[in-house]
Order: sequence, then structure tokens, then C-alpha cells
Amino acid sequence: MGVMMSGSDETVLYEILDDRFRTGRCANGDSRLEKLYGDCRWAEGPLYLPAWRQLIWSDIPNDRMLRWDEATGAVSVFRSAAGHSNGNTLDREGRLISCEQGNRRVTRTEPDGSLTVLADRYDGKRLNSPNDAVVRSDGSVWFSDPDFGITSDYEGFRAEREQDGLNVYRIDPATGEVRLVADCFEAPNGLVFSPDERQLYVSDTRGGVIRVFDVRDDGTLSDGDVFARTTDGVSHFDNLRFDDGGRLWAAAMDGGVHCYDPDGTLIGRLNIPEPVSNIAFGGPKNNRLFITATTSLYSLVMGITGLPRVRT
Repeated sequence: MGVMMSGSDETVLYEILDDRFRTGRCANGDSRLEKLYGDCRWAEGPLYLPAWRQLIWSDIPNDRMLRWDEATGAVSVFRSAAGHSNGNTLDREGRLISCEQGNRRVTRTEPDGSLTVLADRYDGKRLNSPNDAVVRSDGSVWFSDPDFGITSDYEGFRAEREQDGLNVYRIDPATGEVRLVADCFEAPNGLVFSPDERQLYVSDTRGGVIRVFDVRDDGTLSDGDVFARTTDGVSHFDNLRFDDGGRLWAAAMDGGVHCYDPDGTLIGRLNIPEPVSNIAFGGPKNNRLFITATTSLYSLVMGITGLPRVRT
């Protein structure tokens, strides 16, 4: 099923920086990480599929998506070639939404397995390399578009940038229109809505910050504020997830997994043996944290629960 292991040979798994991490039961649960798989080149985009009790994720340089079965522990190839896919999510109908860095597009997998292109251009020009996506309860799809997939041939195909900047976009659920909603980033990456969907949180990997924007009724965003900033010299924010207590969890590369109180205070960390790219809550109770970290997929059954998968 997996190999149980400590956070690393020399560090404690849970690092408590504020007593709220302890009282909020964030340090409860498994005392050791479980390593589920370890043969990736650069793992990203974990997504738990409740109906099948499976987790899929992307192995970007190997241009494949993998699938882990919760009942058996077996790992198999879900899709290859996969457009050097990165982030994955589900829409309101349970269809897979994927950001394909290599193909420079956002796609939806239909029930018959065919792919529908949701976005590959803005203002008549090719996107850079879509990275992560999130679906709002109104059906709109929001995605980040840094240049990670076109800077070299490692995670995509080296190419010249056509867009003027590295931005965040919104796809209208009725018309399919792609609208630029935020353009203030050095490299936008992970994004997630607040529990009430009134705010959008976006990590800026090169900028070393997580920004928070108010979402207006017409789908536009405010100018945005800094919610959190890296200060240790090793952490670089990637994707983001909320638990049902309103705490924000951030994949932070060499900094492990960070946990922030709703007021922006860093209250604790999970120390992981490899640089952490992405995280996702899953399992039957949505209290199992899946962690993609460089070559590996890890998991940790926790004392806290992820934000409900479907919001109305």
C-alpha cells in the first residue's frame, strides 16, 4: 500500500510555530508520512476522484499522468502523452480540467474520453503555459499562465512568449470568453477560492508572495493585497488549498508545506523529504493530504479536514 517514513531522517514532521497550529488539531493524525510512489521526474497536480477512490497526478517531464488506486495501492498510467499537463481539477459536472503546459492550453475531458479545448489563446495570441486551474460554483474556470513550460524543453517546449505578461484568466461558463483578470505577477502559480468564494488567492512563485483579491459580482478582481510572503530564502510558493477551518495550506518547495491562519500568520509547517510542488485533500473523509514532491507522491491522514469538495 505504501512505505511509512518520518518527515525526514533528521527533522520532525510537524513543526509548530504558533499554538493555533496545535489547538486547531493541525498536528494531529499520522506521525509519519506514507510514500505511495517514487518514480517521477517532477510530480505535480494531484487530484482525488471520490467516485473511483483514486488519485491522479502529473509527471510533467515524462509527459504522463499517473493514477493511484486507494483500495489496492496500485499505480498505473492514466494518460500518455498528456500535453505535459500540470494542474488538474474537476468542474461542477465532475469532468476533469487539466492545464497542459506543452500544448499551451486548458482542456476538459468529456465522459467519452475526448478532449475539449477551453482556452489556448487570449487576444488572438497563444497562452504561455497554463499551470493551475480552479472552478467557481458558477461554473467559471480560472487559471494561471506563467512561462514555466516554454522556458526550456524540460516541462514542455521551448518557445517565444506571445503574451505581454504572466497573468491569471477567467473562462466564462456561458460564452467561453477568456478574460484577463489579474496581471501583477512575476510568475502566477497556484490559485484557490476562499471558502465563501469572495476572494481569490494566487501564489506568485518568483515574487515570493501569496496575493489575495476580492472577487466582484461581475467576475472581475480587486487590485489585490499580499497575504503572505516568504522570508526564509528556501520557500517558493506553488499550489494552495483550504481546510474547513479557514486555514490556508501552501506547497512551498524546500520549505515543505506551510499552514497559515486566516489572519495571514504562518502557524506551522509539514517538513517533507523532497521539495514540495503541490498538495490536495482527499480520501473518503477528505482528511488525507496528498503531497507531490519532486520524484514522489506522499500522503498523510490528518486531524483536520479539507474544504468540502463541492460548494453550492
